[in-house]
Amino acid sequence: MDNPNTLLIVEDDPGLQKQLKWSFENYRTIIVGSRPEAINAIKLHSPGVVTLDLGLPPDPTNASEGLAALNEILAIAPTTKVIVVTGNDDRENAIKAVAMGAYDFYQKPVDIDVLQLIINRAYQLSHLEQEHQALKQKSQTPLSGMIGFCKKMQELNKMVEKIAPAKASVLLLGESGTGKEVLAKAIHALSDRANKPFVAVNCAAIPENLLESELFGHEKGAFTGAVAQTKGKIEYAHGGTFFLDEIGDLPFPLQAKLLRFLQEKTIERVGGRKEIPVDVRVLCATHQNIQSRIDDGRFRGDLYYRISEITLNIPPLREREGDALAIATTLVNRYNQLNNKKIKGFGQDAIHAIEHYHWPGNVRELENKIKRAVIMADGTVLSAQDLELQPVSGETPEQEECLNLKAVRESAETGAILKALSRANNNISNAAKLLGVTRPTLYTLFEKYGIHINE
Repeated sequence: MDNPNTLLIVEDDPGLQKQLKWSFENYRTIIVGSRPEAINAIKLHSPGVVTLDLGLPPDPTNASEGLAALNEILAIAPTTKVIVVTGNDDRENAIKAVAMGAYDFYQKPVDIDVLQLIINRAYQLSHLEQEHQALKQKSQTPLSGMIGFCKKMQELNKMVEKIAPAKASVLLLGESGTGKEVLAKAIHALSDRANKPFVAVNCAAIPENLLESELFGHEKGAFTGAVAQTKGKIEYAHGGTFFLDEIGDLPFPLQAKLLRFLQEKTIERVGGRKEIPVDVRVLCATHQNIQSRIDDGRFRGDLYYRISEITLNIPPLREREGDALAIATTLVNRYNQLNNKKIKGFGQDAIHAIEHYHWPGNVRELENKIKRAVIMADGTVLSAQDLELQPVSGETPEQEECLNLKAVRESAETGAILKALSRANNNISNAAKLLGVTRPTLYTLFEKYGIHINE
């Protein structure tokens, strides 16, 4: 991080060096006279602001050395505010320097008062950026992966924060693609087991004849092909969290063995007789209706009660008002970076389509459509066609009219904020302009409605 009290002056004129050092004694001022010295000072002191004379030795009449120094400084410390100082007839190189990433430029002869003003302004911006970065890092919690501004998701996140430190088993219920494993990882990350393993097994993805060995391990010679002793996934999770996804598909014969493990906290490998103690917290998830499977005799009721000391219901995306657009915007930014693309956001037809589509595949389906659209789109604004969604014409009638003024106002404000953020590609200043409010007011609204945005 840049040192907020350090000013680096890169100037080879001894007389000007003394004048500048005396003028900026309120800063921790470091003065150097060449490009190598400047680079060393950047590495050693991480100054927040640099004044850089483009006319450096060996040829002070040529700006190439100063421009090379600027390029190196920004490569090492891209957030440093560099103010280039040029001769009064060298405006062309000053503009070139700003295009390369310099914060500002100033032409000689030096007017200390004017330069002081530019430096003070650069420091103010540097401090604001550092404060924002600190707040941004502070806001990055394990729940950041669960993007959700609607009331249901805010309540769910609060429940996760409460149950994460507890010792209870948790059953996550939700349709496929709603983010059950993301939530399980958040529970693990917020628990006192966060520094221990998180091991996941999907019961529906492993053939029944292999699942027992996958879970509990096996001894050498236990079956054909068992050429060595092998630990199971439960054993690998010792000390941490074991996540059993799609437990509704767990074969009935294995349910008894899992129940015994949950009761005794010990396992036996396939082909073994030794009881092995294992300390894990068990989290389970399924999209199945467990109660109906119990009624049909396909799931043990006693196992259900063991794994569901606390049950969390994850709402489908179609029930999360405003979240589809917010998630879509975040995904565009993610796949822009991964694919070196420059998609700026969504057209009006795409916004309407995202908001009104049923999303049977939930967040997973949305992610797939965004990923494809970012890669394949020819323009910089995604359309409904890019997303392979049908454009929506007109307004769809509300199924249930809400007359509560407070709820209507909150819903309208939240929706407007999310749309503005989407159109502004998460740029807070541009979103505030679209909404007709100031940045501080918009941040207050973020806090009011629990909106967390990665700028």
